[in-house]
Amino acid sequence: MNIDINCDLGEGFGPWRMGDDAALLEIVTSANVACGHHAGAPVIMAATARAAKARGVDLGAHVSFPDLAGFGRRVIAMSHAELEAHVLFQIGALEAMARAAGHRVTHLNAHGALGNLACADRDVAETLVRATRAFDPDMALLVLSKTELESVARRAGLRTFNLFLADRAYDANGQLTPRARPGAVIHDDAQVLARVRRVLEDRTIVTHDGGRLEIDVQSILVHSDTPGAVTLARAIRVEIERAGGAVTPLSRLA
Repeated sequence: MNIDINCDLGEGFGPWRMGDDAALLEIVTSANVACGHHAGAPVIMAATARAAKARGVDLGAHVSFPDLAGFGRRVIAMSHAELEAHVLFQIGALEAMARAAGHRVTHLNAHGALGNLACADRDVAETLVRATRAFDPDMALLVLSKTELESVARRAGLRTFNLFLADRAYDANGQLTPRARPGAVIHDDAQVLARVRRVLEDRTIVTHDGGRLEIDVQSILVHSDTPGAVTLARAIRVEIERAGGAVTPLSRLA
């Protein structure tokens, strides 16, 4: 069993930093890098690309609506053509930094409101997939099981990897429970690790309403802005290895 540990990184802005990216890059195997729309900036993106290359960590574009003030957690009304252009702009910006560092962008993960909307809205999912294919048809897309984004990406022939967000509650339809609802974000490390153990053992999770949901998992996400993220990422790695798994970057998963 090969499993990737994935983390959102580069989420600072200007002189302000969020999370301990350097420590997390010693633990995770793939990084989703903010591309300037919800967080991030050219200098941060360049430094993150260099650090990921030095540690053998895969590099992915963490694209979002243009919403710095709201950290990408608000839906910004725009046409599908405009959204496609914004996604391409972000991938291209990170690819420029990656090339300069001798690295490359091999996957895409949609952040916040954009990711949630793409999971539920087929038109938005198709726009995201269209932009990804236009940039690089070999680029992989991180998806949640049983969502519109998974269905559209696979139908379009894109390589997909199923992501499990260990510290987020899920609804019965496979989508993330909205952050405004109580219990949507799981802050207790013991509970997060119990969820990881369960998903490794039988590929199921307990949903927000107490039901049971089967999901595919190739990658487990750690949020870098979570307090104690480094300790949690290290503990998740131990759980994977204890279950007989090998922590492996997305680009090397079969």
